[in-house]
Amino acid sequence: QVQLVESGGGLVQTGGSLRLSCAASGRTFSGNAMGWFRQAPGKEREFVAAISGTGRIDYADSVKGRFTISRDNAKNTVYLQMNSLKPEDTAVYYCAARNAIAVFTTSGRYDYWGQGTQVTVSS
Repeated sequence: QVQLVESGGGLVQTGGSLRLSCAASGRTFSGNAMGWFRQAPGKEREFVAAISGTGRIDYADSVKGRFTISRDNAKNTVYLQMNSLKPEDTAVYYCAARNAIAVFTTSGRYDYWGQGTQVTVSS
């Protein structure tokens, strides 16, 4: 069965960096869109970044210039490099994948989800 497993979360101070990884298994996603979403306590899950099967990238305005999404198709893995972290970035970060090439910013368009990894940014 398909599994997405996130890693790399943790506690970091304001201005720090973290790199999240999402390793997929059960099928290859090299030609499919993959993305990252996050959910803070008491808030809805929100789009962070996504990369299409052709390499097109989309970011939420709140993370543009600070976060970078990338993928290694040979490893069936997508990454999220997070720099200049702020307390408002604190959330559980989820990896997601689609059965299609194009990226979308709505969570309902994604077919597979990881279990999430906690990112906490202290002030």
